[in-house]
Order: sequence, then structure tokens, then C-alpha cells
Amino acid sequence: MSDSVTVTSSQSWFSRLMDSIKSVLVGLALFVVAFPVLFWNEGRAVRTARSLEEGAGSVVSVPADQVNAGNEGKLVHLTGPVSTQGELTDPDFGVHAQGVKLVRHVDMYQWKQQEKSEKRKKLGGGEETVTTYTYSKDWSSEPIDSSSFQESNGHQNPGSFPVEASTEVADPVEVGAFTLSTEQVDQLNDGKDLPVTEAMLQEVPEPLGSQVKVSDGRFYMGENPASPQVGDVRISFQVVNPATVSLIGVQTGKSFAAYQAKAGDTILLVDEGTHTAPEMFQAAQSRNTVLTWIVRAGGFLMMFIGLLAVFKPISVFGDVIPLVGTMLGAGLGVFSFLLSFALSIFTIAVAWIFYRPILGIVLLALALGGLLWLVSLGRKKKRQRLALPIPPPPPAPVPA
Repeated sequence: MSDSVTVTSSQSWFSRLMDSIKSVLVGLALFVVAFPVLFWNEGRAVRTARSLEEGAGSVVSVPADQVNAGNEGKLVHLTGPVSTQGELTDPDFGVHAQGVKLVRHVDMYQWKQQEKSEKRKKLGGGEETVTTYTYSKDWSSEPIDSSSFQESNGHQNPGSFPVEASTEVADPVEVGAFTLSTEQVDQLNDGKDLPVTEAMLQEVPEPLGSQVKVSDGRFYMGENPASPQVGDVRISFQVVNPATVSLIGVQTGKSFAAYQAKAGDTILLVDEGTHTAPEMFQAAQSRNTVLTWIVRAGGFLMMFIGLLAVFKPISVFGDVIPLVGTMLGAGLGVFSFLLSFALSIFTIAVAWIFYRPILGIVLLALALGGLLWLVSLGRKKKRQRLALPIPPPPPAPVPA
């Protein structure tokens, strides 16, 4: 069975035109939704930034080795050693370790389908699509549905995993004299590999004990780890066990709750290692900035893709002559990009005026001032060109 299949399909100009007209509604929806997404994102970013600023101005650093009742209900910051009681044990494989979390990862060797398409326009507006489906085997942590493959015959995957991934969590998790809340424990995810050994294999209960072997620090379900077959499974483990954590939250007895800022957001921070309160708030502000730019880019892409779909019937109509359609498509693509960029900037500017009026107005005034300056500069140069003296005509030649 070949690991590559090529399929060629054709679509008439009329069919393409009808499809492009249908896509206009989807494009309009994307285009319209992009505006509230961009507007909401700026409000979210400002709310989060103000909440973090509020928290940074209210937090009190306290020692981790004692609980001071005088700090009850206050936003506190502390750094201390992590401790847990007893060991964590995987219920299926009997693997045990000291730590905050014991994480079981499961991968299965499966077929994967990759798709690559090439479109070719034909005279008259039709389009031919050549799609190549390539099949390869690789490890995946999720089941891959082979029934949806273009060529499923000879590329079948088992479907469900014989064992699933899981996570065992210690309770309680203590930092000095304090106990972390469930939400804080959830934020601790920096795991270190826990290699399995032949001694651990002896502790795996039946029937799994007779089905697995040790290979490269993992449990392996299959005949030969050096030559994996579709359906083979490997099981690995990680332990989350930071020596020290720094946290910020509202002291409630010996534990912590989220701080409700007046600006609107809640604050409950945990970072592995030793960090001061200003460092933790700065890191949170940086994460907020990154998220803001990601959503901005997403809103712009929604608007851009939406406009491309709205204008698509025009380029498809021009595809009756492929060169004309290609030129129309390129021009509309540039126009959609510039219009989406301008509208995105405008929406963000309006949002800033709404959420931060003074700064937003100043920025908009500067932008308009710069635009007016460019316009006036252009007009000045035009007047200078018009004011240039017209050179006299060359003298008439003297007859010989």
C-alpha cells in the first residue's frame, strides 16, 4: 500500500461562483464579530492591568514559617519551601513518588495523514485541485480517527487507548505554615521526568504487569520497542515537586483565596522559585501584554479573512480569464489587508478612548496631527512644483 495518494478534482466556474457567494455571509459574520472582540480585548487588558496595579499597591510580604492572624483578609506575598504528606501512587501501574503531582503521559504509535493541495485555474473560470495525502507513523498523545482518512485502507488506527493519561495530586500541599488552595496547586505544572526501572516493573499489578516492559525510561506495551508497530503504547511519568514557591493571595486562615480587585479582576498568583512581589506582578503584567497582542492579532485576522470572503465573488468572477482573476485577487488581498489593519487600529483607538479617555485622546490627537502634517507637507511640495519658473523656449536655429 502506497504511503502517498494523489486526488485530482475539478470545479466549474459557476459552482465556484455560487460557493463564493455563500461564503459572503460567513465573511460578514467574521468581519462584524472582529469589532467587539478587539474592543472587548482592550477593556480586558486595561481591567487586568489596573487590577494588578491595585494588587501591587496593596500586597504585604509576610514570612512563610508562621501564620499571623493580623494579616487575615489581606493580600499577602510569601516565599517558602514546599512540603507534602506521604507519597503519590499511580493507581494502575503502582509507580510512586514524593511530590505535588504525579503525571502519567500515554502515547500511541499511529498513522497520521498530511494533506497538501495545489489549485490551478483554467480558462473559463474553472479550477482544478490536486491534493496529495501522505501517510506516516508517529507517536501521538491523542487517538487519531483513521476512518476520516482519504485512504483508510491499510492505514487503520486502533482508536481508543488501552490506558489513559492521568494525574495524581497531593493533598494537602503546604508552603511553610500555610496550605495552598486547589487553584494554586493547579498552577504548578513544571514537571520533571521520572524514569521507570525494572524494579518498578515488578510492582505493576496484573494484568498490566504481564503486558508491559521497560524501555528508555518508560513502560512499553508492544513486541519490540526498537521497531514500534501501529497500536504500540508507551507510558511515561513526570513529577511536579518544586522545592520553593512564591505566591500572592488573600490570607484566609492557613490558606489563600483570590483577591477581588476593585478594577474587576481576581488575583491569585503562584510561581515556582523565589520571587519578590514586584517581580511576580511584573511577570503577570507581561503575560497580560502577550495575551493582549495575541487577541489583537486574532481580531485582525478575523477581519482580514472576513473581508477576503466578502470580496471573493469578485475575483472568482474575473477568473473567466485566469490572469485577470489572479490580478483581482491580489489587489483585493492587499486592499483587505490595509482596510483590516486600518479598521483594527481605529477600533483599538476608540476602545482606548472609552477605557482610558485622556491617554486615548492624546494618542488619537497625535495620530491625526501626524496625518495632517503629512497632508500639508504633500500640498506644500505640490505648490512648490507649481511655483517653479517655466524655462524659456530654446532659441530658434539660425538659418545657414
